[in-house]
Formats: sequence, structure tokens, C-alpha cells
Amino acid sequence: MTIKRDIGNELLEAIVFIKQGKGKKYIIETPEDVKEIREGLDLSQSVFASLMGVSIRTLQEWEQGRRKPSGSACSLLRIAQQHPEVFTHI
Repeated sequence: MTIKRDIGNELLEAIVFIKQGKGKKYIIETPEDVKEIREGLDLSQSVFASLMGVSIRTLQEWEQGRRKPSGSACSLLRIAQQHPEVFTHI
């Protein structure tokens, strides 16, 4: 037996729920010092940028605080910070 869902109605109910302050909030914390993480791994900007899948320019912008990494980049930075062995065995 298949139950039919009304996705549109579910979304509207979710919006009302959130507006009432009943929704959960998730905050993705940006690692504080991207340069410190990279230097802790003893990697050059070009190698670290390549491992992160970004341009050297983007990495430089992060390190200088002019831009913030995206959510997925923040996740990779946290992994690099908490489990540096992952990046050193590549």
C-alpha cells in the first residue's frame, strides 16, 4: 500500500512551523585560520588548494579573510584540522 504525499502542503506546514520559531537551527562554523590549518599540514598553497579543489586565488582569499569558505569547504577544512593524516597520505 502506497501512501500519497502532498509535498506542497508539507512545505507550507514546514514554513509555518519555522515562522513560529519551532524549527531547528544549524550553524556551520567556519574554521578560524585557514592558513594555520594549511601550515599545520606543511603544504604549499598550490598543493593545499589542489587538495581542496579550489584555485590558489580562492585559498589566498580565505587565508587573508576576504572571503569565507563554503559549507562543503568548511567541512573539508575541519577534517584537515582534526584528522591531518587524511591529507598527508594523499
